Amino acid sequence: MDSATLSMLVIAVVAVIGLSVLFTFVPVMLWISAMASGVYVGLTTLIGMRLRRITPSRIINPLIKARKAGLDVTIEQLETHYLAGGNVDRVVDALIAAQRADIDLMFERAAAIDLAGRDVLEAVQMSVNPKVIETPVVSAVAKDGIEVKVVARVTVRANIDRLVGGAGEETIIARVGEGIVTTNGSASSHKEVLENPDLISNTVLKKGLDAGTAFEILSIDIADVDVGKNIGAQLQMDQAEADKNIAQAKAEERRAMAVAKEQEMRAHVEEMRAKVVEAEAMVPQAIAEALRSGKLGVMDYYHMQNIMADTDMRKTISRSDEEEEQ
Repeated sequence: MDSATLSMLVIAVVAVIGLSVLFTFVPVMLWISAMASGVYVGLTTLIGMRLRRITPSRIINPLIKARKAGLDVTIEQLETHYLAGGNVDRVVDALIAAQRADIDLMFERAAAIDLAGRDVLEAVQMSVNPKVIETPVVSAVAKDGIEVKVVARVTVRANIDRLVGGAGEETIIARVGEGIVTTNGSASSHKEVLENPDLISNTVLKKGLDAGTAFEILSIDIADVDVGKNIGAQLQMDQAEADKNIAQAKAEERRAMAVAKEQEMRAHVEEMRAKVVEAEAMVPQAIAEALRSGKLGVMDYYHMQNIMADTDMRKTISRSDEEEEQ
């Protein structure tokens, strides 16, 4: 291989490598697609996107879509939203949907909603096609003590002006549940709620539950109403059981006090008996001492013994008569 051929081969390899690097760094095909779609974008703009670490397709493709839909959106607006962490493609889709639905939605508002963490395209779709939110089973007790279980369906429409800073679906469900509990609790009988379920929806709608939320409540429909437990009777039974337990506890306390009192009396009687036995044991000693000192004569002692024997005999006869009578 001569030197001329070798030089041509080296030049060809360098050219191929250079073109590969150029087509990798500069999205020429994307530039051609934009030009074919009637959207003029300079190659320097695409190179600048690469230098700013922006994926050109994330900007150019939504731009083409917006221009085809007749939206007045600039590359700078899309780049700014992309660099802020927003979803450029979703914002453009939302703007197109809003334009088709004749909803006044500016790019700045759509970008703010997207950066706030809400799905702006879903919000636009919900403005056109309202969403139905079903509440969980809400239990409430009427004045007659009967539990009423209610399931409601809330039809809401997104309020684009309040999407930023407005409360979400959880707040709507909580407020509707509160309204159901209030309405059922103020009813004098559970039969009123069963006969007129629209009483709940009308009362709840009058409260303006969508204030401060990202939605507008269109209607509240009662999907199901069931009768639950007799809470009033259950509470009375629980109260009666509690009163019975308290009465039993007090009776047990009185019985324990009586047993303690009885034991105390028995102890006192035993103590008195012990003292009597002790005193009786001292009588012979006192008699002996009286005999020794001359204070008691022998005849007096025998006379006292006769009296005691006579007393014991009378007691024995009295017991025998009582036993015979029985």
